[in-house]
Amino acid sequence: MRQLWFKAYVGAILVAILGAATFFSAEQAGAYQDVSTPTGIFVTVTYSDPINVRSGPSTREYPIVGQLNPGDVVTALGISPGREWIQVSYAGGTGWVYSSFVSISGGELMVLEPPPTPTPLATATIDPTLAAEFNIQPTQTRLPTFTPPPPLEVPQFDDSPRGSMGAAGIFIVVLGLLGGAGLLASYILRR
Repeated sequence: MRQLWFKAYVGAILVAILGAATFFSAEQAGAYQDVSTPTGIFVTVTYSDPINVRSGPSTREYPIVGQLNPGDVVTALGISPGREWIQVSYAGGTGWVYSSFVSISGGELMVLEPPPTPTPLATATIDPTLAAEFNIQPTQTRLPTFTPPPPLEVPQFDDSPRGSMGAAGIFIVVLGLLGGAGLLASYILRR
């Protein structure tokens, strides 16, 4: 009997908790849905990464003014003449998003003219003092002079035969005779 009371008590608590959760979750869902769902024409971010909101319909000419996350739903105000950019109203104000990154719901958008392009920043000019450092003027110098080479000396050779053999020739002949005698001696002794 004791176990039956315990099971009934636990069951009653679970039913009360689930009933309260259902009641509060339905009210919360309705309140959340009323706040987050815009009326009229709106766009939903379908791109998988956060997308940039720009001040105009171009990535080169207009700066980034905000960002939208995947799944964000914002009010659409209009579309560019080429239908590539959509003007939206988001928490940070108004801006333009690329149309391939969002899906349009709730109707047809009217074509809007883009805002004027921002004035480009002033570019730095060349400092005249610095530029003068690289403007090199050649200095006047003398022309190079030609220095003639020294006279060419042609060696003279004597074609007449020499009569004396000299000390080196005698030494070579004596070594040749001694070598021949040694060769003859080794040939004879070998037999």
